[in-house]
Amino acid sequence: MHTSDSQSPNATPEAGAQNPALDAQLEALKTKVAELETSNNELRETVLREKAELENQRRRLHRDLEQARRFANEKLLNDLLPIYDGLERGLAVESGDLSAVREGLNLTLKELLRIAGNNGLVQVDPVDQPLDPERHHAVSMVEAPGKAPGTVVTVLQKGYVLNDRLLRPALVTVAKDD
Repeated sequence: MHTSDSQSPNATPEAGAQNPALDAQLEALKTKVAELETSNNELRETVLREKAELENQRRRLHRDLEQARRFANEKLLNDLLPIYDGLERGLAVESGDLSAVREGLNLTLKELLRIAGNNGLVQVDPVDQPLDPERHHAVSMVEAPGKAPGTVVTVLQKGYVLNDRLLRPALVTVAKDD
């Protein structure tokens, strides 16, 4: 005779007779998986939005930098236009009055220096100062009675500094030892 044990490990439970604790765990796991999938999708969408925003910011920055590069000198050039106009008017004058031409050139130079100074350009004019190899370029040494050796005697070409950075050194002659 063969007895059947309902508690045997090989017995298959009937469809409606499953363990309620396992059903509850299975439903909890399904709910947790659904929540995690939803959270994962939300995070994926957030990452994609952030990535798109960063790309847009990069494009805007690139465009703004390009615009700044293209129009960086706009203010300076706009300030120079009156000088340009003045030089054209001066060249258009037919009279031969040399003193008037010299005065016009002098005023134009003063205006040009003013505009350059407003934009950070400073002249290096080191007459009677000691030679500074960082800002001056000595092209010759001359005898200069009454001047200390190494002192700038004449400036052949003025130098320029732009916002504390040397743009062009001054070409100078320097007093030599007696």
